[in-house]
Amino acid sequence: MRVAVVWNQDNTGVINRFGQPSPEFVDREEVEGVVKALQQGGHQTLLCEGDKGLLAVLERFMPPDPQGRPSGIVFNLAWGIQGECREAHVSAMLEMAGVPCTGPSPLGHGLALDKVISKRLIRDRGVPTPNFRVMRRGTESTGDLRFPVVVKPCHEYASFGLQLVHEPAQLRQAVEVIVTQYAQDALVEEYIEGREITVALLGNGELEVLPLVEYDFGDRETRLLVREAPPRRICPAQIGSKLATVLRDISVATFRACQCRDYARVDLRIDRSGQPFVLEINNMPALGMGLSYVLAARTAGYSFSGLINRILDVAHTRYFGIGIPKAEHASNRDRNLPS
Repeated sequence: MRVAVVWNQDNTGVINRFGQPSPEFVDREEVEGVVKALQQGGHQTLLCEGDKGLLAVLERFMPPDPQGRPSGIVFNLAWGIQGECREAHVSAMLEMAGVPCTGPSPLGHGLALDKVISKRLIRDRGVPTPNFRVMRRGTESTGDLRFPVVVKPCHEYASFGLQLVHEPAQLRQAVEVIVTQYAQDALVEEYIEGREITVALLGNGELEVLPLVEYDFGDRETRLLVREAPPRRICPAQIGSKLATVLRDISVATFRACQCRDYARVDLRIDRSGQPFVLEINNMPALGMGLSYVLAARTAGYSFSGLINRILDVAHTRYFGIGIPKAEHASNRDRNLPS
């Protein structure tokens, strides 16, 4: 099958530079790993930029079928170039052009990227999440929020802008940093002291919940997941069976509430009383070799190639009701994958 891997590396493929720029683009080594895995699966691949020229490139690579069926699929790794909903842009272009792709719909991208909306959606489903407020100045009432609090942008992924604030006097400055650097409101939520677990999900109908991963912060004073000093990852996490079941259930509920597709990762904290709280969902988690999603998949028995081709197969099944025909890709020798 023809598979175009779409990413963002070059930010010049726009008509104007306007709006909030993406703070980061996907890692080249990660993208090249995905391309290689798809080639190992027997697919014809093309690596292309998710910019204003994308549709013309795709039309040449996977020309329309005379009977109207798509002649290829996109493995979407594009986080967008600029704008408030930049992560949804490539997905929206593909939906408009009738090109199937892995990962969320434009709506799903928008819901997950807006941390406030996603928290309200999961809370409406009974999923516990830390109490929060949205602030523009930092002088607004904190209501019943308990300090310390975590301050972060409302519309960013990963740990961009993450700050831990211990007392009200520090809050104004922390909020101003978010508003100034990211041109958006700040999400202020209670800090949950305890263990941090991430749950990797794969599929659409009956989801496969991969082995749980725990972040080990060692003896750090600030136990936050920050890019500058990533913690050690433990997989499988040493969690009792009853609590593990609860974590799986609320992660699946979060996946459904935020309209995720194909694969996602849910980040949680467990407080000292054993109560879990969903921090956020990453509906297009990074697929780097040493990162949490791939670690969970490897622990479950997937090779990296097997995982990437499984994601592709899951997306194909969602669109067409069947997996990719065996003639179109090499058999997976690493694991007997469910149909």
